[in-house]
Amino acid sequence: MWWLKDVWVIDPSQKLSASRDVLVKGGKVLEISASMMEEEVSAIAQGESVEVINGKGKYLFPGLIDVHTHLREPGQEDKEDILSGSRAAVRGGFTTILAMANTQPVIDSRALIEFVRMQGERAGYAHVHPIGTVTKGMQGIELVEMANMKEGGAAAFSDDGKNIQNAEVMRLALEYAKLTGLLIISHCEDKDLAGEGQMRRGVASARMGLKGIPASAESVIVARDLLLAEETKGKLHLAHISTVESVDLIRRAKARGVDVTAEVNPHHLIFCDEQLGITETVLKVNPPLGSRADREALIEGLCDGTIDMIATDHAPHTQAEKARPFPEAPFGIASLETALSAVWQHLVVPGRISMDRVIEAWSVSPAQRFELQGGSLVPGAPADLVLFDPDFTEVIEPATLVSKGRNTPFLNETLQGFPVMVWVDGRLVQRNRILL
Repeated sequence: MWWLKDVWVIDPSQKLSASRDVLVKGGKVLEISASMMEEEVSAIAQGESVEVINGKGKYLFPGLIDVHTHLREPGQEDKEDILSGSRAAVRGGFTTILAMANTQPVIDSRALIEFVRMQGERAGYAHVHPIGTVTKGMQGIELVEMANMKEGGAAAFSDDGKNIQNAEVMRLALEYAKLTGLLIISHCEDKDLAGEGQMRRGVASARMGLKGIPASAESVIVARDLLLAEETKGKLHLAHISTVESVDLIRRAKARGVDVTAEVNPHHLIFCDEQLGITETVLKVNPPLGSRADREALIEGLCDGTIDMIATDHAPHTQAEKARPFPEAPFGIASLETALSAVWQHLVVPGRISMDRVIEAWSVSPAQRFELQGGSLVPGAPADLVLFDPDFTEVIEPATLVSKGRNTPFLNETLQGFPVMVWVDGRLVQRNRILL
């Protein structure tokens, strides 16, 4: 049994942000109180040992839920596997992760859904929920057997990494997904407009002499998919939104009652294309980093609720791949272990966004939209918890990372603010940054 004393509890699901004592017993949140006496706790424990945690100066909140994680297994275990990825997750404060389907082979069958789910259970760290593809082989032509895959444990459907270019296929996907109650997650990128682009088209791409991807490559598909969701009354989730235009389109669609949610990645909130150099392949991401105006629109959209969630888009690659020349290097950042700290340091501390909103966007909203365990500390809820120390500092070094991916822009830098204890179903899995 755990007794967390004088900890600042953040639970937007209860509109709670205050100093409290919290009891955890039997894998669940037992009680939250303004203060507790030792005699009272002893009576509740009924002879069970009680570990007391002094939470003064620290935050306690529901475990983070990442709805966009690339675990690479099966097929690319040299980049990441489900064990290393789920270990990295809990070290970063994530108690639940959704594994994207663009593995090798892609997750387009019930058997592969069950494989990923069982590998997550064997790993024994974060809850791992597989996402299935929308189309067979991610070819954008024939829909998968959605109902069968849901029965196997699919949490949603996405061809992430590829846009579903055929609008009729996307419309049918939204229609058929309604029968399962699951979301279609859209990777909004018109392949004809994007072409072989390497970064966002603009002054920075011209300066670097690299082929640019216009912002419209994203926004035209956002507009298309919003119209299709409105027509079909389907459930749509838009991945990694990155442009001013996309934020505006989503805001207007929500005002019309379209059933849509959207996510933004930490790197799009922190960086912009001006910070790219020809050797900065670690910041080569897809969608590409946008302009300062894009970044400001994303922060505003997250603050006002137009953008519902934060998601890491954790995309680990080998060092050899990221060491290639910029045009040849793969897109992606490995971010599970640093995402929360980076958001804290670069956005919360400067006052750009509140910690309460961060927890709502990274825990409460994902749990509600994807119908997942977590997102609340209400008594009786499973104890997926994070104790966060805003003063804890750590140098991000290759030797300390547990993810196989070292492609983080924060490598060899000092970040402040880290999860120092993490519980999954009431079981402590990380303490003082050490995995248990």
